Amino acid sequence: MTGITLALSKGRIFEETLPLLAAAGIVPVENPESSRKLIIETNRSEVRLVIVRASDTPTYVQYGAADLGIAGKDVLIEHGGAGLYQPVDLNIAKCRMSVAVPVGFDYAAAVQRGARIRVATKYMKIAREHFASKGMHVDLIKLYGSMELAPLVGLAEAIVDLVSTGGTLRANRLTEVEEIMQISSRLVVNQAALKMKRELLQPIIEAFAGAVKP
Repeated sequence: MTGITLALSKGRIFEETLPLLAAAGIVPVENPESSRKLIIETNRSEVRLVIVRASDTPTYVQYGAADLGIAGKDVLIEHGGAGLYQPVDLNIAKCRMSVAVPVGFDYAAAVQRGARIRVATKYMKIAREHFASKGMHVDLIKLYGSMELAPLVGLAEAIVDLVSTGGTLRANRLTEVEEIMQISSRLVVNQAALKMKRELLQPIIEAFAGAVKP
């Protein structure tokens, strides 16, 4: 194929990617938020967008179903990043990965006395490495839905999840007790595509890099 395919997810990442696409001279002909199409053409005949689940973006790029994509640092860490070139931190969809517990739970005391606590998360690799680095013994419980529910029903004493404003935590009487890392979205490129389609991909990579806001 002579064209290039860019994998994007709906929502915040897509919205914050639009100015970067514009900087590269790429304008989607349809809004994926209102369209049912999963492949969106653009004003450039050689460029198309595929709309995927955020957690699937690295997989589509790794296996060459997409030449490049945009994925959060959290997703890339969990995926492992195999076969992916990550040339640009786009500084979009910014948030943080944090530990949160119910209001009134003494997390510091639990850590100090070496208590074994249950932690609900969908970010198993990040959570495992974080608690191991602290020498903490935890039982990780994998969930896919709303993490905030787990402490409320006694499934876990703590959660590891993405936090933006903290509003959802407060609404469910949870509080942030530890920041693990800052998260933003990165441009990822299939390494084979970069070699075979460099003339098409390099200008887009450079345009994205030049449009990144500090």
